[in-house]
Amino acid sequence: MSNGSGNLLGPGDPPPVRVLQPKGRSDFVLTADHAGRAIPRRLGTLGLPGSELARHITSDIGIAGVTERLAEALGATAVLQTYSRLVIDCNRQPGLDSSIPAVSELTPIPGNAALSHTEREARRREIFQPYHERIEALLDERRASGHRTVLVAMHSFTPVFKGIAREVEIGILYNRDARLARMMLDLLRREGDLTVGDNQPYAVGDLSDYTVPVHGEKRGLPHVEIEIRQDLITDAAGQAAWAARLARLLSEAETRLQENGA
Repeated sequence: MSNGSGNLLGPGDPPPVRVLQPKGRSDFVLTADHAGRAIPRRLGTLGLPGSELARHITSDIGIAGVTERLAEALGATAVLQTYSRLVIDCNRQPGLDSSIPAVSELTPIPGNAALSHTEREARRREIFQPYHERIEALLDERRASGHRTVLVAMHSFTPVFKGIAREVEIGILYNRDARLARMMLDLLRREGDLTVGDNQPYAVGDLSDYTVPVHGEKRGLPHVEIEIRQDLITDAAGQAAWAARLARLLSEAETRLQENGA
């Protein structure tokens, strides 16, 4: 699974991180930990058929398109992960079972079975680490220049999970700091046409998340994690509509934050 030098990524493999508008003037910085579905050539298909590689277990369907459009609408910096969460999940603490899952939902991942420490470390070093180091560097640069930052972690979720249908259309997730989350919950509910989840279908936690706890909470940045149901953003029209709505509501929430001195 690696070449003689111990490297995982080789010629023809894309970089692990994609940054949009690195000098964005907006207060917002967007992240998309599960935006990509690339698999390093040396890992093949991880032993999975194409039908499995097209599922949510590989990436957050639709979120790359929403994040790209939202970044453009806000004039914001966005950092997107290129590789599939099945290679290594960039929203999990390395070393956890969920970081490189042997089973995702109910699907065994043959290419993740019985990995050596060296193989796991190559994935962390070449995919996870560059992604989070890029986020860290951008946030450090903004802090050094006195540029205010509001962190928004972008995700999507499946309409049906393990046979159970989900009515929630958008979820607002948070843990220790609910400042921005509470504002977004209020604004989304006022829209009048949405089923909004308060820490549903997931909640932010130290074992279930990495980006918000590390880059948001530890830095004391206003932040929120947003989950959009995938069937609403599978095409360009849905992605554009959600990006436009979120750009409007996030801007209003940011005004409220500033008025409250946050």
